[in-house]
Amino acid sequence: MVVDFGAQYGQLIARRIREAEVWSEIVPPTVPADRIREMDPAAIVLSGGPASVHAEGAVTIDPAIFALGIPILGICYGCQLIAHQLGGTVARSGRGEYGRTSLERIAGAPSALLGDAPHSDVWMSHFDAVTAPPPGFVTTARTPASPHAAIEDPVRRIWGVQFHPEVAHTDGGQALVERFLHGCAGIGRQWTPSSVVDEQVDAVRAQVGGGRAVCGLSGGVDSAVAAALVHRAIGDRLTCVYVDTGLMREGESEEVVAAFRRSMGMDLVHVEAGPRFLARLAGVSDPEQKRKAIGELFVRIFEEQTSSIDGAGFLVQGTLYPDVVESGGNGASTIKSHHNVGGLPDDMSLELVEPLRHLFKDEVRRIGALLGLPDQIVMRQPFPGPGLAVRVLGEVTPERVATVRRADAIVREEIERAGLSRAVWQAFAVLADSRSVGVMGDERTYANPVVVRAVTSDDAMTADWARLPHEVLDAMANRIVNEVPGVNRVVYDVTSKPPGTIEWE
Repeated sequence: MVVDFGAQYGQLIARRIREAEVWSEIVPPTVPADRIREMDPAAIVLSGGPASVHAEGAVTIDPAIFALGIPILGICYGCQLIAHQLGGTVARSGRGEYGRTSLERIAGAPSALLGDAPHSDVWMSHFDAVTAPPPGFVTTARTPASPHAAIEDPVRRIWGVQFHPEVAHTDGGQALVERFLHGCAGIGRQWTPSSVVDEQVDAVRAQVGGGRAVCGLSGGVDSAVAAALVHRAIGDRLTCVYVDTGLMREGESEEVVAAFRRSMGMDLVHVEAGPRFLARLAGVSDPEQKRKAIGELFVRIFEEQTSSIDGAGFLVQGTLYPDVVESGGNGASTIKSHHNVGGLPDDMSLELVEPLRHLFKDEVRRIGALLGLPDQIVMRQPFPGPGLAVRVLGEVTPERVATVRRADAIVREEIERAGLSRAVWQAFAVLADSRSVGVMGDERTYANPVVVRAVTSDDAMTADWARLPHEVLDAMANRIVNEVPGVNRVVYDVTSKPPGTIEWE
């Protein structure tokens, strides 16, 4: 059982448990101890969360849960809550910790949870820290800003870690999860994810019944896999609609239409809507307003298309769990409203079908391969639904879109030329809404900088900046300044997620 306190990584914890071949379910923190006793979970994991245990109205759990004898692992906020509710102390430690942090094992403190390495890199994201563990707990690891980064009470079978073992950037994180499940809690390997396709096909058939659906096809892996799943469920009662927003990457529309009509044999409607989207975005510079404007117009276009399809009352979307979390779903803090979640209008007439809503990108790619999608679709780098609109900082104009489109093409060409397409999760260009002085041809220039962003990740919930070879960065910068009018400076973003996000807007 995963008790979700609105964490950005709540679903990721459940997924890591599934990877350890243990079935997991997510419950809210309001579930009382009596109900948990009835559900009889083999173990409980308390997730992280966006708040402080000292905040007004801070979320807690029924304290009787700690007396049930069920093995408990607290992560980040969950660890702090264990300390706070069992008699320890939690306070600001002087500075927060974000991103990669060095963890040191406490000499002479045996641990059933941590590995044998005296030092390891872990992923942190917190303001507060445990400053004194509860009675009966032993501190087994620390970091520079967290003196009690791991606390353990094997007698009561309760463990807590301030860091996030569920994210890929924590060394041995999955091994820690498995030590808790299989060692501390004694749970066997009992579940595999091979039934995901069958489960979702059955769910779609039950939802759609004898009706028809349209799929908002972007050409990316998410909407492609969603389309393939729904097509398997309802066959030719699915019509895919590809909306060319005028905000696509260079050559994207031609590639998408060819792939889905020839390679996949699906019914595809191609809608040219670039002028409508650019008109809708005129004068809009706030990123949240951009996303919501784009989301609403997408839905209106899909509704227009369904008016000529008898019985089409469903809209298929490739919504993934990171989209839901970052848009404020499941009680998490809103990071940005994804156009297909927080950007949807309240009065839309179509019922959503989202077969991938609880999955992550790498899981979706495995399902896509299982469904027989071509490799160029399955392994395609992620591209935001709002397109280049969220890579043009400030107002979106045709001229600014053309600038970032060409710069983006150069970035991707150089990544491909260097053979790094599979090593890099995502690489793209951002056009800044500021200007800087430069010298070109012995003359002063005052033009826009372009930001190059490249990251490594497994699931987009966390990401680290890609250590691109200097010669690749040099080639990108040289070509962008020389080939893209109106740009006189190129900078490289070296921020991880957290504290940043992958996209700039």
